[in-house]
Amino acid sequence: MKFDLSNSFSHKIKTPEELQTILGSFPREQRAIMCHGVFDVVHPGHIRHLLFAKNKAPILIVSITADLHINKGSFRPHVPEDLRAVNLAVLAFVDYVVIDKNKTPLENILKIKPDLFTKGYEYSPESQSFPQTSEEISAVNGYGGQVIFSPGDFVMSSSSYINQTPPDIKIEKLMMLMKRSSVTFSDLENTLKSFD
Repeated sequence: MKFDLSNSFSHKIKTPEELQTILGSFPREQRAIMCHGVFDVVHPGHIRHLLFAKNKAPILIVSITADLHINKGSFRPHVPEDLRAVNLAVLAFVDYVVIDKNKTPLENILKIKPDLFTKGYEYSPESQSFPQTSEEISAVNGYGGQVIFSPGDFVMSSSSYINQTPPDIKIEKLMMLMKRSSVTFSDLENTLKSFD
């Protein structure tokens, strides 16, 4: 019997509206913390960042950028959004995953209103490399939440890792595209036969 990874963890993948209902209004009794990123290839730096966040609040929400808004190079993301969401949902300490259909997390921050929003140390105001961080800080502070930064004791970049060793996940990408479009291998075979 084949194990269906996507369906086994789909209960953790939510829309922003579903999370609003689940979490209730801000401020809440049980604090929620949200992290946002691409998470194209989940690496030890991500795991440490997420564990840091989970230690700050009982409910951990991981928000991922939708494929449409990722422009980090050719054929990026390597891992499609549905599979990236499942990759994070399988982690026991992650409570919810949301695929952010917006260009920035600002709209979902204001919709979900996490008690805490965490960023990696490399995004801290001291780095001055990422001006969008100030917009996120303003949004979170605006409703009374708090932005925190992970300690930066272990920083790793997915982009650097992918550029050094691009993952070969052609089959996984094909399977996700086929599932999203409700296409089976029989459908593909019949289509090819029709070309005769």
